[in-house]
Amino acid sequence: MTSPEPPLQLERIALTLPSAAGPVSILKGVDLTVATGERVAVVGPSGSGKSSLMAIAAGLERPTEGTARLFGQDLAALDEDGRARLRRGRVSLVFQAFHLLPNMTAEENVAAPLEIAGQAGAGETAQDWLERVGLSARRRHYPHQLSGGEQQRVALARALAARPRLLFADEPTGNLDAANAEAVSELMFRLVAEAGSALVMVTHDPALAARADRVVTMADGRITSEAGAPA
Repeated sequence: MTSPEPPLQLERIALTLPSAAGPVSILKGVDLTVATGERVAVVGPSGSGKSSLMAIAAGLERPTEGTARLFGQDLAALDEDGRARLRRGRVSLVFQAFHLLPNMTAEENVAAPLEIAGQAGAGETAQDWLERVGLSARRRHYPHQLSGGEQQRVALARALAARPRLLFADEPTGNLDAANAEAVSELMFRLVAEAGSALVMVTHDPALAARADRVVTMADGRITSEAGAPA
């Protein structure tokens, strides 16, 4: 029996961007494969290329060199619409900034991507996921009526309601205080396991990285080490 295609494969990824002082090399030949259901933390100092790597992996940025494959599909072979179709229902993203739509309630924010994807019962699914993140009583509140921790929990519910095969999280606890960061971290890993999603997260938080199956350390545009998270 053939094993399933890994959700993410990056091979020899390089990224060079122009600047007033000349070309700047952001990524320098990065290889990374993420297995089905695997949880990977990407760590390293600011400017090491972590977020750029995630943007390329998600098909939001094109590499200068190398091959990025999502679910076995070479992203270079797809235009922007094709990449969006490939991600739909299979890839979700959570960011440090919550990116909730301000004119929609919590329930509407969670339901909107499901409705766009044509999923039946989007409202009921949104209610179920808001219950999972402990916000049933806040489902009719707008983002400005929610705390930072509550907004990030809504963002998690929105990201995982479609049960994506792959979740990208870029500093998901970066805007939260210590107590909320711990709560959101615990919730994210529990919900990822429930949804059966692989997880790739960029973080500066050692406690968050320690929850991952694998920790990938970057410096100066390269992966410098890979290891299982410390016990």
